[in-house]
Amino acid sequence: MRIRTDDEVYRVDAVWLGPPKATMPWRARYVAWGVGAVVFLLVLTVERRIGMPLFWSIAWGLVATILITRIICSKISHERPLSAVTSMWVRELTAPRESTAGAGGAVSATRVRVNAAPPKRQPKQRKRTKRREGGGVRTPTQARA
Repeated sequence: MRIRTDDEVYRVDAVWLGPPKATMPWRARYVAWGVGAVVFLLVLTVERRIGMPLFWSIAWGLVATILITRIICSKISHERPLSAVTSMWVRELTAPRESTAGAGGAVSATRVRVNAAPPKRQPKQRKRTKRREGGGVRTPTQARA
């Protein structure tokens, strides 16, 4: 005996195929139309701020909107609705993070003095050493003295 699950019910998406007797050649869920409209307005705003001409901003705006909407809608489903994905994204961005900046330490560059001119060389002073007289090998009598 085979037990049927309720997955088939959830596989049916709320899809708008277009007006009667003039359906669209693609399938898009209702949520995709809403996401697409918001994304299109955001993309057009960014493109116009950049200074793109109107025709090209609309043309490339449609292409960018389709790509971005497909990416967003691939992350949402009946099990993960748009509101859950959005709240998860906001929580991920605002979550407290571990501080990576170092605080304090043994060495700090705040105390280093910087001069415009490089330091001048001091003349070397030669050390005067006493030269031993009678170089060579010492004899045992010289070593005791």
